[in-house]
Amino acid sequence: MPEGPSIVILKEELQLFKGQKVLEVSGNAKIDIQRMHGKKIRDLMSWGKHFLICFDDFYLRIHLLMFGTYRINEKRDFDPRLSLRFKKGEFNFYTCSIKLIEGKPEADYDWEVDTMSDSWNGKRALKVVKEREDEMICDVLLNQDVFAGVGNIIKNEALFIAKVHPETKVKDIPAKKLKELVTVTRDYCFDFYKWKKEFVLKQHWLAYKKRDCPRCNIPFVRTYMGKGKRLTFYCGNCQVLH
Repeated sequence: MPEGPSIVILKEELQLFKGQKVLEVSGNAKIDIQRMHGKKIRDLMSWGKHFLICFDDFYLRIHLLMFGTYRINEKRDFDPRLSLRFKKGEFNFYTCSIKLIEGKPEADYDWEVDTMSDSWNGKRALKVVKEREDEMICDVLLNQDVFAGVGNIIKNEALFIAKVHPETKVKDIPAKKLKELVTVTRDYCFDFYKWKKEFVLKQHWLAYKKRDCPRCNIPFVRTYMGKGKRLTFYCGNCQVLH
């Protein structure tokens, strides 16, 4: 599942279509796709894992789910969920969720919780995390109402960098360490973005899908953990279970 930094890259790649008029629409999305025909794209935005295509009085919310993909000025060998063609080019989305929403995204989204946004509010995030005192930190980091855009890779890497065991309950994490973890999580989102654009993201993974801890030279614990039973890697020695 693409995480927030990847959606920001998608937004950047499609900026050339901003202001262009939709000349042709097709696809098997279960929405009124012809609503877009003849309309100009007002803006292209991202919020967490959501990509937003904005028109004057409505917008599309696209979630790439686990296996969604997109193509710019080319097609795959199966039908797209949505295809938009313009005077100069086209883009196509596959195997994703698409919803048409009336109004403007500014009225529906809170960018203070988007980890990639300039409006990110770290103090607010820390406050909300503390309020979830009985939850495991691995679940809180994946909560999109708190850390919009954080996915399983960022979760694993941030917990490893901060030396926090993923099963630790929020109330048991020292205040200084919890503040550090919130900062590390957001910082890693931008590292992810940088490395993804340079095509070297996997080379920088320290914990995710790794065999041994680079600090302790012992095998990582590999398990499925949390409410969503997400794949988790952690070191039983240096990641402290508070």
